[in-house]
Amino acid sequence: MYDTDKRKLLSALCHGAIFFSTAFVSVGIPIALLLVSEDPVVKENAKEAINFHFNVWVWGAVIAVLIFISFGLLIPLAALGYLLHWGLTIWAIVSILSDPDKPFRYPFIFRLI
Repeated sequence: MYDTDKRKLLSALCHGAIFFSTAFVSVGIPIALLLVSEDPVVKENAKEAINFHFNVWVWGAVIAVLIFISFGLLIPLAALGYLLHWGLTIWAIVSILSDPDKPFRYPFIFRLI
């Protein structure tokens, strides 16, 4: 049996790490939790958070190229991207806190891990 409060905290930390920065540093938290945690739900949440980081970086690069090509006309697209990425992360954290026994799965992302 796994500690529910610890599971909630570690799972929320996996997904919430992206709020620390969208740079490569924030992905270290779910990677570390994937390696040290023995809780299967925390491991699944860590994998999903790592995949979400990759998606944010890829789509961020795509949006940056589009903004560059359009000479800045598509800057509102960047705002939409941030709202989407923050909204999905908040949804993940709320979902985990309400049902800690079920790993969260982001919709519409590609999964490398």
